[in-house]
Amino acid sequence: MSEISIAMPQDPPRQLPLDLPVDTRLEAEDFLVGPANTHAYAMIESWPAWPDTLLRLIGPEGSGKTHLASIWAQRAGASVVSIADVTTDKVEALAAQNALVIEDADQMPRDEHALFHLLNVMRRKNASSGASMLITARTKPEEWGLVTPDLLSRLRLSPSVAIDAPDDALLRAVLVKLFVDRQLLVDTSVVEALGRRMERSLAAAGALVEMLDREALSHSRRITRVFALSMLDRWEEEQHSQKDTEQG
Repeated sequence: MSEISIAMPQDPPRQLPLDLPVDTRLEAEDFLVGPANTHAYAMIESWPAWPDTLLRLIGPEGSGKTHLASIWAQRAGASVVSIADVTTDKVEALAAQNALVIEDADQMPRDEHALFHLLNVMRRKNASSGASMLITARTKPEEWGLVTPDLLSRLRLSPSVAIDAPDDALLRAVLVKLFVDRQLLVDTSVVEALGRRMERSLAAAGALVEMLDREALSHSRRITRVFALSMLDRWEEEQHSQKDTEQG
């Protein structure tokens, strides 16, 4: 008896996604203003007429703090450093700046003594030369776990402005910007479908668009509404699984 060989269909080959740089634009004209960030944007725009040397900018991850800080840094000629860069041996050099941005001040590692000393120096400079500081953080100073009472008091007394969760219109606008930044062409139905179903978080929008870009390239397919929603389901499952693991 002769054997019959049947060719079985194979899965289409997957492409290896390339880790190419994303053209994330942080100019003033690229910042999307909505009810969630109108007050914060107005405060940045009002500089140098700030009520104090220091302004705290508070908002969740991916809310646009870095973008706003970048806008202010360009206008004020400010240097931008992370909280980890604020150390005792660098205070003198940092204080030489007339404008300074300190990002993620609520994160660790953090040298509280150096930060307090820097705040005092910049406050003295403000009286003579109008020095200004912008500090970004996800939460209020009371939640940072500070152990230096004078530092906590100084931060609490400084003016602050918050960025809230985005409304539907802002979330959709940000999704469009994220797709454009990655040079991805998608139908408006994709943005509408994602905007209706996903959580109201700009950080989630960024992570989801990154996943869609990677998976679409890997599978050599367009980002359709059906594909986008299937990836959203997968992303949400991964997030729930990660939370369960962290809580377990």
